[in-house]
Amino acid sequence: MREDIVVVGGYGHVGQKLSLLLAEQFPGKVIAAGRNKKRAEQFSRQSRGKVRAMELDISKPIHADKLKGVKLIVMCIDQQDTPFVEACLRLGIHYIDVTASYDFFSRVEKLDHAAVAGGAIALLSVGLAPGISNLLARRTYEFLDRTDRTDITIMLGLGDAHGQAAIEWTIDHLDGSYTVEEAGRSRLVGSFTDGRAVSLGAPWGKRQAYRFNFADQHVLVRTLGIPAVATRLCLDSAWMTGLLHMLKLAGITRLLAFNPIRTAAVRVFGSMRFGSDAFALKVEASGILDGKPVIAECLLHGSNESAMTAKAAAAAAASLYRAARDPGVYHIEQLFRLEDLFDPAAEGIQTAVIHSKCIS
Repeated sequence: MREDIVVVGGYGHVGQKLSLLLAEQFPGKVIAAGRNKKRAEQFSRQSRGKVRAMELDISKPIHADKLKGVKLIVMCIDQQDTPFVEACLRLGIHYIDVTASYDFFSRVEKLDHAAVAGGAIALLSVGLAPGISNLLARRTYEFLDRTDRTDITIMLGLGDAHGQAAIEWTIDHLDGSYTVEEAGRSRLVGSFTDGRAVSLGAPWGKRQAYRFNFADQHVLVRTLGIPAVATRLCLDSAWMTGLLHMLKLAGITRLLAFNPIRTAAVRVFGSMRFGSDAFALKVEASGILDGKPVIAECLLHGSNESAMTAKAAAAAAASLYRAARDPGVYHIEQLFRLEDLFDPAAEGIQTAVIHSKCIS
């Protein structure tokens, strides 16, 4: 009988939190896995045996016996290719991905046939953004009769402890451009350009946020059929946000293509501890309600972004573990509403924040 939950990267920054949350709900069933057996075993001891340990190198071919008894895999580390995902799906093992690369998501989406053949589900866009951002976008989308555009704004705290992979992903996307779909047409936009002033509520007030290549904006135009979606990023430090924008305009961020400079930037950002550990996530949907132009808004405030990511992933994993669904590859908003995974009020998503207002 398949009963185990394997968290790949389960001894990492997000993985530890996720493993412990799942172990509370499924005692004796959770395994922290990765290439470093010693780190996995050390974390198992720290958890007082609540989380078991496994050595697992996903870059190498995996024998089916290695995953015997596994019902669900939760992936917390980045991958470039999909052989491991495909192997899991063909073995009938459900798969959840907590990473953020849209290029990788696009490859996994092509494995729908393998998921159906194996009777398994692959769930993508699981975390804060993408993840909760997708669910808030669905919430505002369903509030309106017609949604013409959705703008997503993410504020991250420089005082928070971010994982190595998250820091590297952010540094790697500070420069360059990416393509978005708007009203059926492709458009090239630059990272940390196209600024927009957004009110994030007390205590943050109005902040300038800039385009950033989060996966949610690419996914939602297809899954929800929203004509245009834009995701922007700012930091809790307004001057640091402005500095990054100026570095982009001056072309200095191009230097991040050189590995020594990239390595130094990752080290600097990883050591920063000024600011707060707060985050904010706002989704604004512009459209029509009862024949009138309106804007529907959702706003979430919280602290410790990695803990929120782990909480979202644990909620999705628990639901997928317990309930049977049609096999296939899905993004989180295709299987769940926000209320399916969270109590909006308990998570600080105040019902008064979700509203419509006439556009003058």
